[in-house]
Amino acid sequence: MRSTLLRIAFGVGCLFAVSAAAHTPLLDCYKNDDGTITCEGGFSDGASAAGVEIRIIDEIDRVVLKGKLDDDAQFTFEEPDFDYHVIFDAGSNHVVVLFGGEIE
Repeated sequence: MRSTLLRIAFGVGCLFAVSAAAHTPLLDCYKNDDGTITCEGGFSDGASAAGVEIRIIDEIDRVVLKGKLDDDAQFTFEEPDFDYHVIFDAGSNHVVVLFGGEIE
């Protein structure tokens, strides 16, 4: 009986480990024709990223803009005229950094 419970507990633990590993954060940003940047976030398992914090950071790591992804998991901002990077921060081990020079 005890060995059966241990096997079940081990199996359930393995399922949670696989599930946690499959929840990778995703971020894509692109330039719009009006001088703005739109970023879209999500997770590899299809979970919504609505409400996840987005920060725009300057070249000396100061936060110049902070917001959250809207209900469509999007955030749009004016393109800065300085070096910057975008941080998608959904908590521990769920952070993505995208540098402004990488955005097309």
